[in-house]
Amino acid sequence: MTETKEQRLAREIYKNVGGMGNVEKIIHCMTRVRLTIADYSKVNIEGLKAVDGVLGVVEDETLQVVLGPGIVNKVANLMVHEAGVKLGENFPKSAGHKDAGRSNREMAEAKAAEVKAREKAKHKSNGFKRALKSISNIFVPLIPAFVGAGIIGGVAAIFQNMMTAGHLSQDWATIITTLNIIKNGLYAYLVIYVGINSANEFGATPGLGGVIGAVTMLTGMDPKNPLPNIFTGDALSPLQGGIIGVIFAVWILALVEKRLHKIVPNAVDIIVTPTIALLVIGLFTIFIVMPVAGAVSGALVGSITWVLKVGGAFSGFILGLFFLPMVMFGLHQILTPIHIEMINKTGMTPLLPILAMAGAGQVGAAIALWIRCRKNKKLVQLIKGALPVGIMGIGEPLIYGVTLPLGRPFITACIGGGIGGAVIAGIGNIGAIAIGTSGIDLIPLIAHGRWLGYIAGLVAGYIGGFVATYFFGIPKDAMKETDADRE
Repeated sequence: MTETKEQRLAREIYKNVGGMGNVEKIIHCMTRVRLTIADYSKVNIEGLKAVDGVLGVVEDETLQVVLGPGIVNKVANLMVHEAGVKLGENFPKSAGHKDAGRSNREMAEAKAAEVKAREKAKHKSNGFKRALKSISNIFVPLIPAFVGAGIIGGVAAIFQNMMTAGHLSQDWATIITTLNIIKNGLYAYLVIYVGINSANEFGATPGLGGVIGAVTMLTGMDPKNPLPNIFTGDALSPLQGGIIGVIFAVWILALVEKRLHKIVPNAVDIIVTPTIALLVIGLFTIFIVMPVAGAVSGALVGSITWVLKVGGAFSGFILGLFFLPMVMFGLHQILTPIHIEMINKTGMTPLLPILAMAGAGQVGAAIALWIRCRKNKKLVQLIKGALPVGIMGIGEPLIYGVTLPLGRPFITACIGGGIGGAVIAGIGNIGAIAIGTSGIDLIPLIAHGRWLGYIAGLVAGYIGGFVATYFFGIPKDAMKETDADRE
């Protein structure tokens, strides 16, 4: 049977990371296969980058292999299926190798190397990196839901506006309500999903994490007799503190639950531990976390709104300019809870349309490279493959496959992103009602019908990235015909 492209990629990735036995866990996001590696000394980074179909490699606490949208989930699922586990599950110790035939000394040396590699990785890490990794692990599994629910909600908003303006009859009300019900299947209960994922990440029982998330909804509280904020005396509001508070509360839950498992006798552990954990952390969440996290999130949202209002186009330029480097280092994951808090408090996130301009700068840069480097057939083929998804708002194939390896085009793409961001912020009051992909995919999610302003930013980003790259960002080597092109 002929090997498919996905099967070949799975096989060659395993080959270059030291085999299946050197992998502890695999997950994926929209463009990257993320592998937890036991021993990095066994990984052939250059060989991995050279694999046909691999658009880039990011070395972090997880080894991230950039493949692009669509194909990434197929390859990741093939890899975990071969190991006999599911996505996110730990690989069995025997995966990819057999201890039979190995001497005790060999097994001991292998174990020692594994432990040494883990300890080394711990020392290379720091609290900030671990926090970013945790945030990423919590939200990456929800990205498909954000995209799907967000677009459905955006379509519902468009239909609602058209019905209000008289372009659609009232008969559409049922369709709009149905679409909003589907959207709210995510957003109305997002704290529960975040609680479950946070528990998985921090080592607590997922069900308990979901309950702590649900506690912030204050279900069952009589609005006429609300619970008090013990710091201000004001009434507590459902979802006060948002997902920032849920993540923190579930982290504390994990610490408490692990401690209880150690001290509670096994015979009553199943009864005592969850009861005490939920009672203690539930009270802690309601009376401490919700007031404090509510104040923090409110100050955060207020500060960002103030910066954009006062800084205007300059703030937009700086945000658009530096977003691509944030994506490259994985720092963009920390913005997800900020976007969600802004949507919860103001009905939209003005940050997302501005940051989306970084992708527009990439598109403009790629088009300039296509025109100026048309003799370089290999580069042109890469651009042809990465450009359509870049226009749709998924920029990593362009980052890791085209602009970043060439150097200067990455910088000029960032400048294009800054120009687009300046236009968005200069126009003002352009926000997204939900998070999802960016690019033209974000148009249905733009709030208050201000999508023309968003399109103006996109066009500015395209032009800015194109002009900066065309005149200042083309490496001479990239313009030449390669040996492979002559064959």
